[in-house]
Amino acid sequence: MKKDIFTSKLPHLRKQPQPDAVVQSHVETIQGNGFSWIDIQNPDRAEIVKLGQTYNFNELNLDDSISKIQLPKIDNYDDHSFIILHFPPMVLKRGLPRFNQLAIFIGKDFLVTIHYGDLKPLVEMFAMCKENVQHRSELLGKSPGFLLYKIVDVLVDDLLHTLRRIVANLDEIEDDVFDENKSTPKKISMLRREITILRRVVHPLRKIVLETSKNTQRFSNPEDDLIIHFDDVIDHIDKVAETLDEAKETMEIYKDTDFMLSTEKANKILGVLTIIFTLTIPPSVIAAIYGMNVNLPGGIQTGSWMFLGPYTTLIFVLIISGIPALFMLFHFYKRGWLID
Repeated sequence: MKKDIFTSKLPHLRKQPQPDAVVQSHVETIQGNGFSWIDIQNPDRAEIVKLGQTYNFNELNLDDSISKIQLPKIDNYDDHSFIILHFPPMVLKRGLPRFNQLAIFIGKDFLVTIHYGDLKPLVEMFAMCKENVQHRSELLGKSPGFLLYKIVDVLVDDLLHTLRRIVANLDEIEDDVFDENKSTPKKISMLRREITILRRVVHPLRKIVLETSKNTQRFSNPEDDLIIHFDDVIDHIDKVAETLDEAKETMEIYKDTDFMLSTEKANKILGVLTIIFTLTIPPSVIAAIYGMNVNLPGGIQTGSWMFLGPYTTLIFVLIISGIPALFMLFHFYKRGWLID
């Protein structure tokens, strides 16, 4: 029988944190029905090495469990399996990983979960098992395989909450796209980025969960058909993947719609400015002609043009400047350029 080394803290095996360290490793164990659930948050190298020595895990798998750049996978051995699953982060920020990694070792008498504390549903699930006897009996009263199913199930259910938020954001963007007073390109780009990240996480997740359902039955009781349980989880993943694919197509439509509406709005503005500039051409031409130092009809050099008073010349210039502008307005109206 293996000696359980994770029931108590082993400070002499841990690396001493640096003065500026913020996150510390956290290891706890809960005893189930003939097996132990060992949860390691923010894994420490010394604890991972001790874990491998106790359960004879593959050294490469141990390295993968604390690496943040691994792809989802499942490795099967005679007495245990090693699984890496990725789930989307709750908040996307610059400089943070695009996924939260969960590494799992599962055998007949143990289930080890290794993560960095970002999977809130898993953290809450473990805390409830510690505090609530009934909840612990429901989750750890059967087998490691059944507990693994419940862990994956609660994390996939959290994906559904994220999906609802995506759909709500889609509806909000749809309203904003047709609101001329709101700018949507940044919102569209941010949501497209989030959908892309989710799709990169969800599509591999389905494949790994499907393989897990086929390979973890050996770590469960004969009466527990894990394939049926995992089929329900896979259905949820399929729903999430399908909705994300539809959301991606919808975002492309909104992007094209926003581009067309923005182009139309810019064309209207340019049209108005062009008409205004065009109407100023006749006055500019007339003003340039009458600004010459030559005798012209109505000019100040012509003394007989005083029948409208001292401003006869100004009035005359304005009239001959306005006549072409009025003809241009009439032509624009007939062509339909002034109709919205």
